[in-house]
Amino acid sequence: MLRRTFLMLTTSLAMACTVSQANAACSPDYSGVTLTVASQTGPYIASALKLGADEWTKKTCGKVNVVEFPWSELYPKIVTSLTGSDATFDLVSFAPAWLPDFVSFLSEMPKEMQSGKDWDDVEPAYRERLMVWEGKIYSQSMDGDVHTYTYRTDLFSDPKEKDAFKAKYGYDLAPPKTWKQYLDIAEFFQRPDKGLWGTAEAFRRGGQQFWFFFSHAAAYTNNPNYPGAMFFDPETMDAQINNPGWVKGLEEYIRASKLGPPNALNFSFGEVNAAVAGGQVAESIGWGDTGVIAADPKQSKISGKVGSAILPGSDEIWNAKTKKWDKFASVLPTPFMAFGGWQIAVPKVGKNQQAAWDFVKTLTSPEVSGQAAITGGTGVNPYRKSHTANLQLWSKNFSPEEAKEYLGAQADSINAKNVALDMRLPGYFSYTEVVEIELGKALAGQTTPQAALDAVAKEWNRLTDEFGRAKQLAAYRAAMGLPPKN
Repeated sequence: MLRRTFLMLTTSLAMACTVSQANAACSPDYSGVTLTVASQTGPYIASALKLGADEWTKKTCGKVNVVEFPWSELYPKIVTSLTGSDATFDLVSFAPAWLPDFVSFLSEMPKEMQSGKDWDDVEPAYRERLMVWEGKIYSQSMDGDVHTYTYRTDLFSDPKEKDAFKAKYGYDLAPPKTWKQYLDIAEFFQRPDKGLWGTAEAFRRGGQQFWFFFSHAAAYTNNPNYPGAMFFDPETMDAQINNPGWVKGLEEYIRASKLGPPNALNFSFGEVNAAVAGGQVAESIGWGDTGVIAADPKQSKISGKVGSAILPGSDEIWNAKTKKWDKFASVLPTPFMAFGGWQIAVPKVGKNQQAAWDFVKTLTSPEVSGQAAITGGTGVNPYRKSHTANLQLWSKNFSPEEAKEYLGAQADSINAKNVALDMRLPGYFSYTEVVEIELGKALAGQTTPQAALDAVAKEWNRLTDEFGRAKQLAAYRAAMGLPPKN
């Protein structure tokens, strides 16, 4: 009897010791906790979430289940969950434009996460603008999105090409400072008989096309003399998308579509990346994924020949208040933060909020996010200072010169004085759907740029009235970083 009791006690102590040792390896200990995260269908973003999940599991012994939905279904799935007050998702990943629709259902980021080295490492454009709503932090950037310029250095450095270009256009062949130069370069390298075309952009409806159009228009509409007036008048909420600056942007976007491969009108961003990496085009614009994929010898025919720069700009920008063009002393770079980078947040109804925010810390830590940023296909682009400052981090992807240009373009774009923010507004999908319908008509030559944008402006004003003009104006001003209107 005594021997049996002794053996049972010894066994119990051994088991307790084993459990204690196992739990000691979990810091903090979330063993038994499973977090569910809503994501778009991978590999973009979903693979980054899974990378973070693997690291969080190693650290905390908790588990993460990434639930994937097609892009078109992600918004309604999240909305249904949030408005139904169920706890389907412990975390949601989403577009910054959706934050106004989600914010009342999200928990505020714990104050202890809003300070320290990792917090200061997030670029101000994200930390102080896209993660903020009415002065409070409800989400964390897990990706950085700004459009940049990519070009083939082998073509641009070829002495014969340089001489021929200067003879034709009267200036040196180099990354363009203006959109006119961008189009000149595309025209110069348009050589279908040699399997080379000028440029590649997204032109397909449902293929991210409107963000590419917005990048063209930003140079002519994001006026620092009248902040926040790119999309709407910040005093009246009247649509500005049919003013002369927007029309000029659309005219040039349409011209770019004629200087791409023969099937360019069917290009989404995926086809843009394939065309660049395949050596089919001389230049392109798009998110940072383009440079990473083009530099990867496993995915690209032009690895080692990839250059990067900030988007072209303009020395004339339309002023929505004076209804005139403002002339600037020099070309003003106006990179566009297209989409703005995926955000991740924690719903109020979540049952594991402490664990969820801890996962966010791991996912977006410099170490984990840095690995995601250099991995082609994750969809994660630089959003931390450490992402663009650490040349060694990128040595597996880029040559030293490629890395220097790529990271310089990312940092210069994010920190540009006249960087243009994407629209964030309740009903974002409704507004952009109208744009895509009319862009399709204009690209097909079925209507003029002015007529297409007049139709968009009319529908935007109708939508604004339907959603509530005062409410939309307040949301728009908050999104643009402007104080509430008295």
